[in-house]
Amino acid sequence: MPVATAAAVRAQIAAGETQPIYLLQGEDDVEKSALAHEFETLVDEGIRAFNVERVHAGDLSSGDKLAAAALSLIDAVRTLPMMAPRRIVLVFQADGLLIPKRESEAASRALDDLERMIKEPEVLTTLVFVAGSLDKRSRMYKLLAKQATLVECGAIESQGDAERWIRNRVSAAGVQIEPAGARLLAERGGTDVKRLRNDVERLLLFTLGQKTISLDDAREIAGPAALQDDWAMTNAIESGDAATAVRQLALMLDSGAPPEKILGQLGWLVRTKFPMLAPFGLRSAVDALFRTDLDLKRSAGDPRVLLERLVVELTTGRRGRTSGRL
Repeated sequence: MPVATAAAVRAQIAAGETQPIYLLQGEDDVEKSALAHEFETLVDEGIRAFNVERVHAGDLSSGDKLAAAALSLIDAVRTLPMMAPRRIVLVFQADGLLIPKRESEAASRALDDLERMIKEPEVLTTLVFVAGSLDKRSRMYKLLAKQATLVECGAIESQGDAERWIRNRVSAAGVQIEPAGARLLAERGGTDVKRLRNDVERLLLFTLGQKTISLDDAREIAGPAALQDDWAMTNAIESGDAATAVRQLALMLDSGAPPEKILGQLGWLVRTKFPMLAPFGLRSAVDALFRTDLDLKRSAGDPRVLLERLVVELTTGRRGRTSGRL
C-alpha cells in the first residue's frame, strides 16, 4: 500500500474515499491525534456514538491482556455500521498491540488473529492505528506496509500544513488562535518545525491566561520571515528578477547570514554562470564584486545597502547579456 502525507489523507477524508486500514506513525503525538480524530467526520455527528469506536491499547503487560485486546478490536472492526455507510475504529497507543514487548503463546495467538484481520480487511470499516515509530523489521510492520496506508505525521510541506500544525498545538493547550494569527506565524516560520515549535511556545507563554490569541499577539512574538531557499537570491538574479533577488537578500540578512558569506555566493554566481549568461556584462560584474568587497572591508557603508546595490547591478547585467553593454 502507498505511503501518504497527512495532507493527502485529509483530502481522502474530505472526499469520503478512505482506505480500509491506516497506520499513523511518528513522534508528533499532537498531529497523529488530530489526524486520527478527523476520520470521525466521515460519520454524521448524530450517529457517531454507534459508528465510531475509540480503542486505547495502552500497556498490554501480559499475553492474556493482549489476547483480550486483540479479540475486542477484531469484534469492533467486524461489527457492521448502523444507519451509516461505514464504521470508524481508532486504535490509540497501538504500539503494544502491534509489537508486544513480551512473547507468549497467548500473544502469538493474538498476533495471528490480528494478521488475519489485516489481510482480510472489513470493507465497511476504516481502521486507524496510531503508533510511535515501529520496528520496521517486525513481522507486523511488514504486513502493514503491504496492507495499510502508512502516514508519517509531523512533516510540514506547505504553509497550509504549517497553519494547521499551529492551530493543533494551540488547541492542545486549551486555547484558540485567530486564523490571521496562525497565518502570520506560518508565513514567518515556513516549514521549519523547530522554529514553529519555538514560536508557538513563546506565544502561549506571552498570552498566558487568555482564551483566544489574536493577530496582534502573534505580531508581538513573530520574528522575520524564514528563508526557504538558500539559492533563491542567485536564482532570481539568473532570471533577471531584481525585486525577488533583493527580497531574498533581505531574508538572508534577517536570518543572520553574514554579508561576507552572501558576497561569496554572489562571487560564485559571477564566476560560474555569468561567462555564459552575461558575457558582455562579465567585466562590470567582476568590478562590482571587487568594489563591494573593498567597501565591506573598510566599512564604507551599511552592508545591506552595499549588497542591495550589488544585487541590482548583477541582475541588470544579467538582463543586458545580449546587448553588448552592462
